[in-house]
Amino acid sequence: MSFCTRSIRASLGALLVWVAFAPVQAAGNLAVPDAAASDPAALGWMVGSPPPPERMVRFDDGSYFKFPAMRWSVSHFRQLMPTVNVSRGLGAPVPLPYKLRSEIDALRFTPLGATETMTWGESLGANYTDGIVVLHKGRVVYERYFGVLKDDGQHGAMSVTKSLVGTLGAMLVAEGKLDAGKPVSAYLPELAGSAFGDATVRQVLDMTTGLQFSEDYANPKAEVWAHAAAGSPLPKPKDYTGPRSYYEFLQTVKKQGEHGAAFGYKTANTDALGWIIARVTGRSVAELLSERVWRRMGAEQDAYFTVDSTGTPFAGGGLNAGLRDLARFGEMMRNNGRFNGQQIIPRVAVEDIRHGGKPADFAKAGYKLLPGWSYRNMWWVTHNEHGAYAARGVYGQTIYIDPKAEMVIARYASNPVAGNAANDPTSLPAYHMLAKHLMGVAK
Repeated sequence: MSFCTRSIRASLGALLVWVAFAPVQAAGNLAVPDAAASDPAALGWMVGSPPPPERMVRFDDGSYFKFPAMRWSVSHFRQLMPTVNVSRGLGAPVPLPYKLRSEIDALRFTPLGATETMTWGESLGANYTDGIVVLHKGRVVYERYFGVLKDDGQHGAMSVTKSLVGTLGAMLVAEGKLDAGKPVSAYLPELAGSAFGDATVRQVLDMTTGLQFSEDYANPKAEVWAHAAAGSPLPKPKDYTGPRSYYEFLQTVKKQGEHGAAFGYKTANTDALGWIIARVTGRSVAELLSERVWRRMGAEQDAYFTVDSTGTPFAGGGLNAGLRDLARFGEMMRNNGRFNGQQIIPRVAVEDIRHGGKPADFAKAGYKLLPGWSYRNMWWVTHNEHGAYAARGVYGQTIYIDPKAEMVIARYASNPVAGNAANDPTSLPAYHMLAKHLMGVAK
């Protein structure tokens, strides 16, 4: 392996580590500073003209995604890598009404696996929260920002992106523009020779494809590294002979196991769905999200996607958006696809997401903290007594929708541990506690 190859691998590790959900990764006993000690504003990352060397972060050497510098980077991806816009259009944003609840910070709950309670306010520090908005019946009842994220800022949504792209796919299925029962090769002949060729669109949407695709970053031979190299906008080393874009990479994915046998969380599925969407509509996922959702729901900020060297949006994890706009998206989903006085997402598509997939298929993936859950159209469905479902991304990103409580939570975070198993113990019970409180049945 040449020095250039090793160098690009190091930087790509930083670039792509945030696309995976890392289901088996736990918090452990990491020797890292807590939320207060790692506050990016207090540490002064990228302050100065130029910043001092010890507070400089760069994309090309991977330093931008080493903790704690990454707590600055997740709110500034556009400064570090190429992107494509998701325009909100020229209309006025739809304001969110406010009715702030002062008691929420002091509410208590018991984390998963714990015996001692903690407060909602304490949980935000425990999860390295960068920003959080809670809606109840369409009103903002709670909103806080930390570190360098401000209310007019944008933050990496990580794999929350997948759920928005999955929603676009479900929308096209509901409209009859995409046949979920057809093989992927019917839409993308280029993938006929790959593992995706004989998978159905439904299997891609629900991630029940049989793919040889490991997202184990500790394994230098894992397919995620080839995915990273293909999708990187950085110049390739002279000795590089692999695929040079997301589309080229998808053509190299090999089959492992049988399609439809089990749920397996693999980012390549969303990249494939993004390509299918682009082929069917003639629009990239960034353009379609703008035209069909962002402009229509009255977003207050443009969003953007990171892109590969050919300008293809990273469908598997490249969205960056304002936090309140994530909350608007969640509120639209809570209202069965209706927002801003119009039906934006077909109701049948939202109902299909809420119904969920097969819990038996999901159970085979081994998510110990998510018993009874399922996965449908790239959304995580709890099947709890409130019918809650969520978009989830590494380091703590989420849109959590509780239909029974009429509650939506949008959160950005920069936890030092990628996998949500690190923050679920102090997130999931907190969300459910707050839902019950807002319903007036808090315990």
